[in-house]
Amino acid sequence: MRRPRSYPEGHASDPEVANGRLVPRYWDAPQPPHPRPFWRVLLQRDAALPAAEAEPSLCALPLTLRPFTDTPNPRGLGAQTFKVGGTPSWAQDPEYYRCACGADLVYLCQVPEDMEFAVHPGRPEQPCSVGADTYGLFLGNEVYLLACPAHCDPAAVWPVNQN
Repeated sequence: MRRPRSYPEGHASDPEVANGRLVPRYWDAPQPPHPRPFWRVLLQRDAALPAAEAEPSLCALPLTLRPFTDTPNPRGLGAQTFKVGGTPSWAQDPEYYRCACGADLVYLCQVPEDMEFAVHPGRPEQPCSVGADTYGLFLGNEVYLLACPAHCDPAAVWPVNQN
């Protein structure tokens, strides 16, 4: 396992590591200097039904997955698009992490850089957005989700953001 690249102290993507592994319950761990996690992949971890109320800002859209052959380029990078599975398109160097349970996290999916999401009419315009009817999430960064293949916990997912 290669070590993740290092960030300046306090960077949002600089996880706490102990003995070469992400700390126990890293998905809930504070991200110093912030008092709590800066992200949450599973908002309704124990829910059996959808949320009672719709998200107030972003428009929900159906997610349709289609078979896709992700052929890596000569540098070993996959297609730079929204995708589940395949080969990551790493905007910078690949990052590798070990789960608190000891398993090496594996690439699950990615959201490409500058992907915009439709907003409900009447919501405030996002500063520095391309248009009044969309929000750019993740500060325009490409985001990769790495998950624990041992399934030690449904929330054992780590987001990697790169630009």
